[in-house]
Amino acid sequence: MDIPSGFPATLWSFLSFLPFFILLFLLGIIKGAIFCPVVCLVMTIGNSAVIFGLWPAHVIWTYVCVVRAKRLGPTLKAMLCIGLPVPLILWPLVGLVGSILAGLGYGLFTPLVATFEAIREEHENKFVDCILSGTWSTVKGSFTVVRDVTDTCFHSYFSLMDDLREQQPKNGSPLDIKLLQLPGSFLVGLLGVIVDVPMILLIALWKSPYMLFKGWHRLLHDLIGREGPFLETVCVPFAGLAIVLWPLVVIAAVLSAFVSSFFLSFYAAVVVYQESSIKLGLAYVVSAIALFDEYTNDFLYMREGSCFPRPKYRSQSMPLSETLSRRYSLGKDGSYGRSGSISPGNKTPGPLRTKSLKKNIQEMKAVQMWEHLFESSERNGRILVEENVIKISDIEEWNHTAKCKILSVGLPAYSILQNLICSAKFDSAGFMFTDGTEITAINRTEDRLFEWFFEPLMIIKEQIRAEQLQESEELYLSKLVLLSGFPDRMKAWQNGGIPPADDVRRAELEALSRRKACRNT
Repeated sequence: MDIPSGFPATLWSFLSFLPFFILLFLLGIIKGAIFCPVVCLVMTIGNSAVIFGLWPAHVIWTYVCVVRAKRLGPTLKAMLCIGLPVPLILWPLVGLVGSILAGLGYGLFTPLVATFEAIREEHENKFVDCILSGTWSTVKGSFTVVRDVTDTCFHSYFSLMDDLREQQPKNGSPLDIKLLQLPGSFLVGLLGVIVDVPMILLIALWKSPYMLFKGWHRLLHDLIGREGPFLETVCVPFAGLAIVLWPLVVIAAVLSAFVSSFFLSFYAAVVVYQESSIKLGLAYVVSAIALFDEYTNDFLYMREGSCFPRPKYRSQSMPLSETLSRRYSLGKDGSYGRSGSISPGNKTPGPLRTKSLKKNIQEMKAVQMWEHLFESSERNGRILVEENVIKISDIEEWNHTAKCKILSVGLPAYSILQNLICSAKFDSAGFMFTDGTEITAINRTEDRLFEWFFEPLMIIKEQIRAEQLQESEELYLSKLVLLSGFPDRMKAWQNGGIPPADDVRRAELEALSRRKACRNT
């Protein structure tokens, strides 16, 4: 689907598509209003019958498995037996309310989506398909949901509880609770709630206008240009609703931050219990504000870091695992398999460094990792120059103005994409370079800038792995990342990358390329 260029063309595309969208949207809403009560009734009655029918067996078997669990200590068992009535009593009520809400949502939105899908599919009579799609299939889907709930309650739950009952304790000692540390942990956790919840709520309220206007700007830009969520017809109703309901999304985000702040702040009690130190628990109370501020900055693509202090609240870092990775990883001395690194042929760590050298070692690792990134960009750049994909005029423009988009954004994003595809193909636990070097969560540097750079790449890697790209799709994605905004040069580069025939698949690849390029701007 070609995206119109120029303001008159994009405005005409928007105006001509608007009546078509409104008619399909109203048809989907009418079908949803007709079938929603039936679907809601089926799911509510079916799920409630299963949940309430098996509830006595769940209560008895839960207590049996907790009492006979080999992995739990006596004190922990006693506290669980005292606290279990609360979730066991709430479970039927939660199941009933959840079934009603799920039935309403499934019965209303499934016919709506099916109406737009009927337009995309190849059928002779699309008018009839728009009317019939999402009717009987939605009713059958509600029975499928009831069957899945039955399988979960009747099979999965009892299997899970049997595993808890038969699982042996790790290191020969069962899990138990130290009662003497509970009062101090509870008081620090309560202090964390008193201090952190108002601060987190203030931060969320302060950044909510930025989230509101930035979201509207992006959605309206995609609407006018028929890009992003508006490129595929089936996604249009949800994207259109997103514009109208975006203020509600912002309000929901603020409320979510408020609700999650209780858990985030009360985690100070866990820190006190684990570290056996009230001082470190108080340090976490201060650090929690900075942690939330940093995560929201990253979510909104604002400047990394935080203006709030972030004291250390752990006495020591987490221990290393026996094996760093399945393949050769970057060692602390920059070599592979030598002393100080862990590799498949050398599972024993090298001699420990003294504390005075620790900072220098981390700085050295950071330099080595960034060098690998620069070398990868240089290697791919030479190949692209030889293939005349990157032209001499691009290099001259970069030398004179330093504003060539292909070299400043496209080439780094292209190089990182090749490494991400390599990481996904070889099932890497971290970030693998094409030369075999691997960076994982264990051996990477503690530098904050690199942490901000590393975590989003791991998310994009998992998205690439989930897409299960074909070779032609990988090459097409490489085109999008390198030559975004240059359609003529994309067509001229015959690297074997072909746009997918399915518009949904093509839109997914284009969205993935925009996320990848966004991380490099």
